[in-house]
Amino acid sequence: MPARDLYHQSLKQALIKDGWVITHDPLRLQWGVKDMYVDLGAERIVTAERAGVKIAVEIKSFVSASELRDIENAVGQYFVYLAVLNRTEPDRRLYLAVHKEVYFDVFEEPLGQLLREDYQVPIIVFDVEAEEIVKWID
Repeated sequence: MPARDLYHQSLKQALIKDGWVITHDPLRLQWGVKDMYVDLGAERIVTAERAGVKIAVEIKSFVSASELRDIENAVGQYFVYLAVLNRTEPDRRLYLAVHKEVYFDVFEEPLGQLLREDYQVPIIVFDVEAEEIVKWID
């Protein structure tokens, strides 16, 4: 089992406050002989008549000595998981989750903007202390 991200519990509580039911902690993916683990799987019931909305969330803390290395790792991991999810659970949407300081320091800067524009990575921005979702970027 992989180690949990530094902000795992904070985001988990933020999702619950936002009306999500945590269905997987972590969400196990398998492709061939490779096992991988997305930090969280969650679902929200839309209406009694419609099936729920399913998401998978990969949390990134960006605490290494190199911000560029953190970006490379986060985006690379996101696309590996996305490829597997598209084939195994195509009804589940994958999000990258970062706390609000990382979002403004990394994803509002020119390189982060370029990545968001070119690759349209959905992002959940959350407040670590308040354990709340700040914004959803689809």
